Amino acid sequence: MVIRVYIASSTGSVAVKKHQQAVVGFLEANRISFQEVDITMLEEQRLWMYRNIPKDKQPEKGNPLPPQIFNEDRYCGDYEDFFESKENNTVFAFLGLSSQTSLKVRDTNT
Repeated sequence: MVIRVYIASSTGSVAVKKHQQAVVGFLEANRISFQEVDITMLEEQRLWMYRNIPKDKQPEKGNPLPPQIFNEDRYCGDYEDFFESKENNTVFAFLGLSSQTSLKVRDTNT
């Protein structure tokens, strides 16, 4: 299982930057294996992300903003979903992981 966090390395939004840092920082601090996928550098990954976010999670206008979180091809949620799971102490369930899955591997070369 690979957790993928779709981010935008070049964004003008301070909120998006903070949300991305919060997700990545939490995963690193808890030694949860993940891949960072930069949608500003990889067009096909950006399009894949947009196509695989469920319709009910799509914004009424525009495109979904990063960070977006997937476990393999299964959509986990966005920052708000992540934050809620963190507050409820259910991050491992949110990510579709058992609490024993915690080796840190960060791959930004996808």
